[in-house]
Amino acid sequence: MLIDQHCHSVLAPGAEEPDDETLGTLLTESDRPPAAGTDPFGGALGLAVRRWCPPALGLPAHADPAAYLARRRELGTAEATRRLLSAAGLTACLVDTGLTTAAGRPLLPLADLARASGARVYEVVRLETVAAEVVAEPARWPEALAQALADACADAVAVKSVLAYRYGLAIPAARPTRAEVVRAAGEWLGGPRERLADPVLLRHLLWQAVELGLPIQLHTGFGDPDLRLHLADPALLVDFVRAVEPSGVPLVLLHCYPYHRQAAWLAHCFPQVYVDVGLTLSYTGARAAEVLGEVLELAPFGKVMFSTDAYGLPELYLVGAAQYRYALDRLLAGWRQDGACTAADAAAIGAGLSGANASRLYRLDLATPADGQVT
Repeated sequence: MLIDQHCHSVLAPGAEEPDDETLGTLLTESDRPPAAGTDPFGGALGLAVRRWCPPALGLPAHADPAAYLARRRELGTAEATRRLLSAAGLTACLVDTGLTTAAGRPLLPLADLARASGARVYEVVRLETVAAEVVAEPARWPEALAQALADACADAVAVKSVLAYRYGLAIPAARPTRAEVVRAAGEWLGGPRERLADPVLLRHLLWQAVELGLPIQLHTGFGDPDLRLHLADPALLVDFVRAVEPSGVPLVLLHCYPYHRQAAWLAHCFPQVYVDVGLTLSYTGARAAEVLGEVLELAPFGKVMFSTDAYGLPELYLVGAAQYRYALDRLLAGWRQDGACTAADAAAIGAGLSGANASRLYRLDLATPADGQVT
């Protein structure tokens, strides 16, 4: 069993195949053109793509990027996507539906993603996306938001916040008053409404999510240049974590790198905090086992979960899954060789990280074969 507890959909087939430049932009967190003398394959993630993906398309591992991209065009987006997603071997995917395009192209709907991957697909609702669509008189905005969230989350297994991008994680912990929310909503509704970034509304949104009772996934750590990295340190959430603790609502810290040790400390100290290693293991390439080991220095084994954070490219699903399996096997083999754990211990740790922890946290029904279903 391998449950991808946080990911996004992939490019939908279109009338025209994506060109090499478009594919390359999705192999980096940067939204800028590459510097002279560099290319999207020229880093740890690029090496990982060349290691794990060519065999799924009928090429030898470490195939030249030009040969790989030519083969991808020959197969077409639909077939390449099917092969790459199938090779990832995922049991279930929890998909953040807050993004519907990548590189200006539409993403596959959840039902199509389920069919292409053969995995069971569950929805994760992005809080800020729902809130941005709520239009009501300021005095009624809090109630309208609550109803919109309830409707959007009727079939969801979790919600997600991108507070780290919109304001940063150093946000006051206390629930804002109704008067504060109404006043902030009036300013938001009367402005250009280009982006919901008001700290009062973002904080209210988090507390509304607590009321829903679903696990709350929070982006932490690195991402694209829109992020102020020092404000994405999960340790900045400690006051909010303390404030939410009586509710028992789980908080899932996503990605975390390079603050993965801080995230592990939070998971160690607070019962409702969980961590994931998505995106991190893909981007750290050959160092993935060492980084995973650093997460497991403090984080309880029952609170660490696998994800890919794949977005746009099906390659990122396969790379995320392969890098995780490789890192986990290498790490646990070393522990066994050193006498740090038994074979039974290693098997239990691996089963938890790979899917049992996520299945328990999100209360997933995996009793029947997935067969590409949206649940």
